[in-house]
Amino acid sequence: MAYSVMIVEDDKAIRKELQALLERYGYEARAAEDFSRVVETALEERPHLVLLDINLPYFDGFQICRKLREQSKIPIIMVTSRDSEMDELMSLNLGADHFVAKPYNPQILLAKISALLSRAYETDGARILRMGALQLDLGKSEASMGSETVELTKNEMRILQILLESNGTIVSRDNMMNALWQTDSFVDDNTLAVNVNRLRKKLQAIGAGEALKTKRGMGYSLLI
Repeated sequence: MAYSVMIVEDDKAIRKELQALLERYGYEARAAEDFSRVVETALEERPHLVLLDINLPYFDGFQICRKLREQSKIPIIMVTSRDSEMDELMSLNLGADHFVAKPYNPQILLAKISALLSRAYETDGARILRMGALQLDLGKSEASMGSETVELTKNEMRILQILLESNGTIVSRDNMMNALWQTDSFVDDNTLAVNVNRLRKKLQAIGAGEALKTKRGMGYSLLI
């Protein structure tokens, strides 16, 4: 799974440079386009990390960092030409994880990104699975979409994991039962359906209820 990085930078040349650098090293990089909705976009798309400039139109990076940190634990690296100690101190006090001054050394920036992502998402073997705006945190057994989050039972989490890893293809009932209980026998016919319906209701609570599809006579799939 490629980590996704959101670039919040109004200088087109620097933005393209960052995007090309990140994609060259295997990241999914996208740049913010509407600087009046940076916080809302980040909460909706849930990138794994945000690269954030300070000098921006509408709201500066300090305001965006503060608002993001109030609603999310998403890793934030300030990448800016403002390199005073006060700017760095303010960034860190507002919740940024790192402060990188321009002009930056690309390899040092990449090292900081890699280390921060590892700490944020690989501690104790935790993994994040995503499809569109839907995200499954295997470490916390939580599904989320935008700013909405719901806790899952072990079976619900496993069903959602299987569907996310199947990448939109149909998972047959037998394969699902084998993955959940290592058998397609001695399990009541309704057990899987009950678990799927409970998962669907929880997905509805976060706005993703229509994503879980039942294919009659075939199995289940997930489409966002």
